[in-house]
Amino acid sequence: MELKPGYKTTEVGIIPDAWDVKQLGDCLAMRPSYGINAAAVPYSDRLPTYVRITDITEDGRFLPNPRVSVHSELSHNYYLADGDIVFARTGASVGKSYVYNPNDGPLVYAGFLIRVRPDQAKLLPAFAGAYVTTNGYWRWVRQMSMRSGQPGINGHEYSQLPIPCPPLPEQRAIATASSDVDALLDGLNRLIAKKRDLKQAAMQQLLTGQTRLPGFHGEWEVKRLGELGTWKGGMTPSMRNPAYWHNGDIPWISSGDVKSVLLTNTGFSITSAAVRLGTTTLVPAGSIVVVTRSGILRKYLPISMTVVPMAINQDIKALVPATKFYAAFLLHTLIGHEEKILARCMKSGTTVESIEFRWLKAFTVSMPSSIAEQMAIAAVLSDMDAELSALEARRNKTRDLKQAMMQELLTGRIRLV
Repeated sequence: MELKPGYKTTEVGIIPDAWDVKQLGDCLAMRPSYGINAAAVPYSDRLPTYVRITDITEDGRFLPNPRVSVHSELSHNYYLADGDIVFARTGASVGKSYVYNPNDGPLVYAGFLIRVRPDQAKLLPAFAGAYVTTNGYWRWVRQMSMRSGQPGINGHEYSQLPIPCPPLPEQRAIATASSDVDALLDGLNRLIAKKRDLKQAAMQQLLTGQTRLPGFHGEWEVKRLGELGTWKGGMTPSMRNPAYWHNGDIPWISSGDVKSVLLTNTGFSITSAAVRLGTTTLVPAGSIVVVTRSGILRKYLPISMTVVPMAINQDIKALVPATKFYAAFLLHTLIGHEEKILARCMKSGTTVESIEFRWLKAFTVSMPSSIAEQMAIAAVLSDMDAELSALEARRNKTRDLKQAMMQELLTGRIRLV
């Protein structure tokens, strides 16, 4: 490919002539350091807040769930300072990073993280933090971590990271552009969190009968889930038979697909032959799917409603409601009872966490006797779901636009100064 005037080819790709490429270690105020090796303890405002790999999101935010603390006499040696960046050094999350934000409060970093402190006369932390989200950085992570059988990058290896270094004014302009988009994303995240809290409160009131919608009275009734429709179990067609998978157009649900209230797409699709030959189970639109076997069940219970006919695998159970009016109401009812379902239906003594199917069908829920009230409650909550979905789509689009924008700015294809 012919170079444009004013650009050069380097180990990080094509960049402007005015930019340098330096190793990260040459741009640091001190050598990389490893975090404290101490166990997390329940959060206490009398102890330091702990930041671990699992507390850092894929897009580089500190978002613990739950927040934890660390109890050690050595904690004072491991506090992050403004401008510090931590990198995950091992495991599937290797390469993940977080630029310390003082607004997150005082943080002590854990042993599986490596801290670097940029020399701000050479490299601005915000610019470096933006660079380590690019495709070029992640290619380097994959190449470096593949050198051993266990994915991992140590402090010396992170020091070898090649990083493009524009003049400081241009670094500052790029960092400002990134920060402006981050502020927009933070605002959207806060709004989404607020809307989720409002929906949770509405569910608590409406799905227990504590608050009745105008015009509705009368008693509620208790029903077993097994009474409300037909339950179906799933199957997985043979992966070796291309007739079941090649050019499939029927969405096939596995436990990893059940992440949102309305299930609109899946990672895999199967063919009509797989359904016709009975190697999988097809459920209609409006079915309630529940993950009953997965390693994530102790954290939460994934539940969704299908929007089109879909097939289910062996880790899924699906309730096909006896009447379409049940579907949306049942969905929100079950989502409001995940902890109770797990507490009553979890099967113990197995290597993989699972829910006992007969206990699930015996689980009871309260509902209005009036179909009209069920529909009214479902409509209120569905409207809230639609608003949340629109906000999440806007946030995801903004995140994608930021990634594309930063890819252009951090390679110098677009110049701000």
